[in-house]
Order: sequence, then structure tokens, then C-alpha cells
Amino acid sequence: MKLALISGDGLPVSGLLTIFRNVLEAEFPNNTLALPVVADLGFSWRPDKKNFFPRGCEDGGYPEWMSVSTAVPLDLARDELEDALTTLRSAVARADSLDESESADVWRLVESIAKPYEDYFSGWFEEHDVDWVCAVNMTLSDAVPVTLALHRAAARRWPAGARGGVLFWDHDLFGSYAVFEEGARVYPPEPNQFTPLPGSGPCHRWAVVSPGLALEAADYPTELSAMTVPNVLPTLGSWELEGRHEAFCEQRGLSSNRPLLLVPVRVFQVKGVEISVRVFAEIKRICEKRSLPVPQLLVFGSLDEDPPYAEKVVSAARQMNVQDDVVFLDGVPLSSHQDAALRWHLDEVDLLRLCRAGGGAVLFTPNTADVESVGLGPALAAISEVPCAVTDYACFEDIYGAQSGCVRITDTEELTTAAERLVDLMVRNSEGDPLVREIMRRDKEQVLRSFDPQPWRQLLREIVHTAAPH
Repeated sequence: MKLALISGDGLPVSGLLTIFRNVLEAEFPNNTLALPVVADLGFSWRPDKKNFFPRGCEDGGYPEWMSVSTAVPLDLARDELEDALTTLRSAVARADSLDESESADVWRLVESIAKPYEDYFSGWFEEHDVDWVCAVNMTLSDAVPVTLALHRAAARRWPAGARGGVLFWDHDLFGSYAVFEEGARVYPPEPNQFTPLPGSGPCHRWAVVSPGLALEAADYPTELSAMTVPNVLPTLGSWELEGRHEAFCEQRGLSSNRPLLLVPVRVFQVKGVEISVRVFAEIKRICEKRSLPVPQLLVFGSLDEDPPYAEKVVSAARQMNVQDDVVFLDGVPLSSHQDAALRWHLDEVDLLRLCRAGGGAVLFTPNTADVESVGLGPALAAISEVPCAVTDYACFEDIYGAQSGCVRITDTEELTTAAERLVDLMVRNSEGDPLVREIMRRDKEQVLRSFDPQPWRQLLREIVHTAAPH
């Protein structure tokens, strides 16, 4: 089966791409996928990701099994394309306030962009003989004309009765992803006249990552039901460190006797990295007071995604005098590799191995309660059997249970108390304290239940079975 990936995030590296890798790696041994997987990561239609728009970055560090497009289907100057797409996203978000004339203008702009993308997708599918497309976060309104173009191109390639189609795989939906910019909501709270939904064609299937999203999707005006398919976590394998781990630490100035605290999120406004920095500053103070090794903080995300927010985070680190203890990894790749300068870039699995080996922990601190549909930070901590501190967000207990052993930060004024509890757990976990080890074991069992890989395995089998024979 020839599989294509279309991502609406406009980023060369993101958590959803890592989850996609986890899904596929379990399938590779079955030899059912024709490699490479061809991918368009949305660079050309996400002008808000300025440092990757419109062709991505020079070196995304992609694995051999993925071939990434840098096509820009719309023949406009960069600033014209940026203005058109930004205008559209803003108009779609406030669709209820548009009059008839304004709505007609929006539709004309949508159509002018949709046609070139429809032709592009159609040619791309034919060139690579694509059987199935996995369309990630394409239901949100970041680029309505591109989603419309995808629907139309898919209908041309897979009419009723054809084998193959599009799997829409949503990690976020309108109502539950309440992101604001300059006081205005980026996405409408619900679908509107401009937002194409899965179900417009017979070749569509729809998966969401949590029961909460499935409930939201059930109220959308489409006859297609969204199935809940939990995210797939990585397989960590051996805990033994190897040469690349040592080289990475040396190149990054990381000391082997200092624990690593991981912040496995993008550097984006709603991810609350500034809270993680504040918690870390308290942890540093506590460790110095107790004569414990001071940890080092590793932030996964790229500083290029949201530069104004990144500057706030970097400034916070300087203000708290922890700038020398914080390392921004500028995007964690899908596979560990060396770049042309022989500098190592470690993937999520290798970073978790380093964290566990050094007696570290995970910080997951969203600063907005209603944007996370799952929140993978606590899950990554659990499978690594290390402690985790987490701020409260809406779906936390639905995923991780009320008895989670995570240090819960219910009020940012409690950062000192939370930091003290996390330091205690780190020390006792490293010492093999039976009570703490039982907490880690219990959390791991809960996470493995919540993130059962079987639904994805079944879904992949069904897709492979319904692919066109070659």
C-alpha cells in the first residue's frame, strides 16, 4: 500500500508526526507499506509559522522512510500568499459576523486558492500512485481552501466504489482548541459554512484521538462518525545508553551527574513553557539548598515556530537566572541522526532514555486549560517510569485517572510546593524507594490501558485490505 501524509500543522517536527512514526514503526515489519511515505507537512499554507513558510527548512532531519514535499502550488509572491491565507483564516473565525457581501468575497478567495491546490493534490496522488492519505489536523480552519481542495482531489481519485481514500486524523477540533491571538479566537468555536468536514465523499474515514473529541465531532453537521483511536506511544526498548547519547551530552554541554528534566512540547503560546521554566527555577533553588545535583532542563520545541512567544520564554529563563541550565533543542527529530557537522540530534526515545538513566523527570505545564485533547507529557513520563509535574487542564483525569501519581499544580502560586514534591520523587525514585516505584508502576499500567495500540493496528489492517491491488 502506498501511503501519503498531509499535515495541517506547517511544521517540520511536531508531536503528531512522532505519533505517526510510532504507528508506522509497528507496521514496518509486516512489509505492507511501500516506502517512502510521501508527505506534505503544510508549509505552503501556514503563514503563521513564518520561519517554515512556504517551503519548510533546509534540513528537517527526516527519516529514510519519509519523503517530504516542498511544493508551493499557488503562484503568488510570498507576501501575497501570506496576506490571502491570513485574511481567510481571520474571516472564517468570525464567519457569523459577516454579511452577505463579505461572505461572497470570502468564497471567491477560497475558490481562487482551492483550484491550484486541487490540481496539485491530484497530480501528487497520481505521481506517487497513492492508495490512502492520512490527513492530520486538516479539519481545523488553518487553510479552508486547502482542505476543500483535498476533498475535491480525493473525490476525483477515489469515487464511489474505488479502493482507497482519505483518513482524516484529528488531534484538535474547533470547540476544544481555544487558541487566541491578540484577543481574537483563531478558530471558530464550531464548524461554519466555510469549513469542510470529513464525510463529504464516499472515500472518507475519520479518527480522533480521545473520547472527548469524539463527543464534539458527534455534534458536527456530517453523517460520518468519528472513531476514537488512541495515540500510540513509542517503544523504548533497552535502557542502556550508547555512544550517541554520550556524544549528544558532550556536544550540548550536559553533565552526566546532573538529572535531565524534559519539557516535551512545542514552544508555542498555549504550551506553557514559561511555567516549566518557573518550576525549574524553584527546583534549582531547592537542589542547591539540599546540596543535590542541579538538573538541566531540555525543551523539545523549536524557537522558530512562534518567535514572540519564544522570546518571552527565553527572557523568563534569563530573569530567573537559569539560562545556563536550559537547553532548547529546536525541534526533536523523528529519528536520531547526525547532521553535516556531525552534531547529534536525538529523537524522543533517546531523550527519554537519557532522562531515566540520570534520574530525571518530565514537566508538562499547559497555561490554558482547554486546548489539550490528550497531553502526552504524563504518558511519556509514565512509560519511562520517571516522575512528572503537570498543571491542570480539562481532560487530564479523563486520560490519566484521578489517582495519577503526577505532581498536580492547581495554582501557579503553588510552584514551590510542587517543585519540592517533584524533587522528593526524583530522589526517591533514583534510590529505588518501593513506594515511589509502585506509584511509577501503577501510572505506567494506567497509561498503557489508555493508549492501547490495538485500535490503530486494526485500522491499519482495514486500510491495507481496502487499498488498490498492485
